[in-house]
Amino acid sequence: MELLLIWRILRRWAWLIAIPVLITVALAVPSLLNRGGASGGFTETITFSAMQSITAIPRTDGDYQDIWLSSELTVNAFSDWVKNSSFKQELAKIVPNANLDALSIATDNAHSVGQIYLSYPTADGLQALGDAAIKVLSTRNQAYFAQLGGQPATVTVLGQTPVTAAPPAITDRLGPLIRIGLGLLAGLALAFLAHYLDPVLRRREDVESLGLPVVGAIPRQ
Repeated sequence: MELLLIWRILRRWAWLIAIPVLITVALAVPSLLNRGGASGGFTETITFSAMQSITAIPRTDGDYQDIWLSSELTVNAFSDWVKNSSFKQELAKIVPNANLDALSIATDNAHSVGQIYLSYPTADGLQALGDAAIKVLSTRNQAYFAQLGGQPATVTVLGQTPVTAAPPAITDRLGPLIRIGLGLLAGLALAFLAHYLDPVLRRREDVESLGLPVVGAIPRQ
């Protein structure tokens, strides 16, 4: 009986449900149609290894660290440096017209190999910033790490992916559908509110719910 009542409410107030749905659809259609280009910006990944010069700081015999451990520590340090403001300041010297506030940098340093993930709104801008990042990483590291002894560590680029369009953010892709869903929920809420506030008695059950006996009913046809 409850399901039948819900069906009657939805059928009676279908026009009221449709109003917010149509409004949200009208607002969401431009977003659904305008999906060309790379609204998610562009991305690039740089993979590198690094090694401190073993001649930079004189040591006594037996004071050398393992060469692989030294490389791992250097990669770890550089991965943290890349995410700091000083690295962006160095980038600004090479690419002065870049909007560094729009540049997103993330890193990983698993298995003694560093990875730099760059994101930027334009492809040309990201290409320039990616090349600048390699140059800064290779030639300016000694200015920020005193333990390098004033000599730049050797940085080897193991791979550099092409600049590719990033997919739009999940919120951008689902945003129009979410708005339509919210419009549908608003329409359903209006329908049940209208039913609750409706003073008209239309069916036998409406009269009986008030505690009044029904002697007879006139059929619709």
